[in-house]
Amino acid sequence: MAAPVAEPSSWQQRLRRFGYAPPAPDATPVGLRERLVPPYTRPSERTWSLLGIGPHLAERLWRLMAWGGPLLVTAVAGLLRFWNLGKPHAVIFDETYYAKDSWALINQGYEGAWPKDIDKTILKDPGSVLIPTDPGYVVHPPMGKWVIGVGEKLFGFEPFGWRFMVALLGTLSVLMLCRIGRRLFRSTFLGCLAGLLLAVDGLHFVMSRTALLDQVLMFFVLAAFGCLVLDRDRTRARLAAALPEDEEGVLRPDAEIAETLRLGWRPWRLAAGVSLGLAAATKWNGLYVMVAFGLLTVLWDVGARRTSGAVRPYASVFKKDLVPAFVSVVPVAIATYLATWTGWLVSDKGYFRHWAEDHDKAVGGGTWGWLPDWLRSLWHYESEVYTFHVGLTSPHTYQSNPWSWIVLGRPVSYFYESPAPGTAGCPATAKEKCAQEVLALGTPLLWWAACFAILYVLWRWAFRRDWRAGAIACGIAAGWLPWFLYQERTIFLFYAVVFVPFLCLAVAMMLGAIIGPAGSSERRRTFGAVAAGCLVLLIVWNFIYFWPLYTGTPIPLDQWRNRMWLDTWV
Repeated sequence: MAAPVAEPSSWQQRLRRFGYAPPAPDATPVGLRERLVPPYTRPSERTWSLLGIGPHLAERLWRLMAWGGPLLVTAVAGLLRFWNLGKPHAVIFDETYYAKDSWALINQGYEGAWPKDIDKTILKDPGSVLIPTDPGYVVHPPMGKWVIGVGEKLFGFEPFGWRFMVALLGTLSVLMLCRIGRRLFRSTFLGCLAGLLLAVDGLHFVMSRTALLDQVLMFFVLAAFGCLVLDRDRTRARLAAALPEDEEGVLRPDAEIAETLRLGWRPWRLAAGVSLGLAAATKWNGLYVMVAFGLLTVLWDVGARRTSGAVRPYASVFKKDLVPAFVSVVPVAIATYLATWTGWLVSDKGYFRHWAEDHDKAVGGGTWGWLPDWLRSLWHYESEVYTFHVGLTSPHTYQSNPWSWIVLGRPVSYFYESPAPGTAGCPATAKEKCAQEVLALGTPLLWWAACFAILYVLWRWAFRRDWRAGAIACGIAAGWLPWFLYQERTIFLFYAVVFVPFLCLAVAMMLGAIIGPAGSSERRRTFGAVAAGCLVLLIVWNFIYFWPLYTGTPIPLDQWRNRMWLDTWV
């Protein structure tokens, strides 16, 4: 007699209206080994046969694509980002702060107090510009400026030099996202698709060609995420190796092993701690990311132990993993953060460098006098910077509310000039002046598709319990939601570049669902592939259409007006 089929519980029945689907009784069960370490998706034999490729060559090509595909996408992204990188030959938007501070920092270890109206002299004859020795008051940690300064040291104190390292990190972030997406989705195709979407996103592209800090922050945040994904895979593989097999070689859960096994040395989580420290040392909103990712890696440990058979996975993680996780992330990040201040620490002229000594002389000592003077001086500096940031409410033409970011409500114009016909690249046949603009605007169709993709990953996480969707949602939330705490502060859309890679992952995941899962009918996957391909081609076309606004290419004014799709973009 057949075994009775268990009825779905009441909560499962309620969730069905939202798309929850419990496993079918006749579904092929997924083995424990595959649940802990899922295999990578391979192209079907039919695909290779249609291409006329034999099994041996197919195996070699499949292995080659693991790196070949991401490197090809990265090469395209690099060509786009380094093409005419020194144009416009100008100090655009906040480059007026970071280019100069980076030059001072890389040469003398601390930022100087630059005179006003020095930008024109820098552009005309940078060799004649002297670095000010008087310390300058700056409101961001030094790591991003160290990065920008490396490019200036290599290529000079001019636009190409101060944009070089940002463009390099922007290009490498495409490679990282391809590989992260591949590991996340177990699909080289979807990983490369996520990287391609990042390569043609307008905001990421513009930020890759501008010497601002946010792109550097994005790079370290994405690096930390990638390190944690690697750590997750290696940890689950270690659990799988420790679990017993039955006489048929099938991996079996074991509560004692799952709850007591020590996961040992985890270098990728240490690397994530370093990356998060570098992120916070670039801009302070990296601290929110550190908290979010720290919780994420702990929850991943809970899931790994539960899958391996732990009856009380939370208690097990609390006993075995919580302290190592904390030590791997928080103290490592703090030490990394402090290390980026080395130039200020070894200097005698850094701003507030001797505040503690001067304060003790003025008041005759203090409560915290037992702490090192450098640490008290740095703490005072940081507290002054915090006061500045939370009180920054002066209006700005291009400020925007974070609610509007995802729909590109108010992009930021970094540079705008109106060359006359026949001058500065403006066509001589133009009937009026041209518009030459660098606009920090995401590729509209990509971002508007991401609005639906966010809803999809939230649904997928909540009702299908898909850890990949939860990880993507965590990355978006960590980069976006903290800004809602500062509604009165002067903030800008380009801050959103930190979570752009996660938007691309979300869209890639949605496109994968549109194409259809493995095992779908050929008709279903054909229609899905056509629909997904059309959307990707439209996004690429949209990037090409807005190319003049991303690169500062002069175009006739009527063509510029045609690209102002929303009134708030002007």
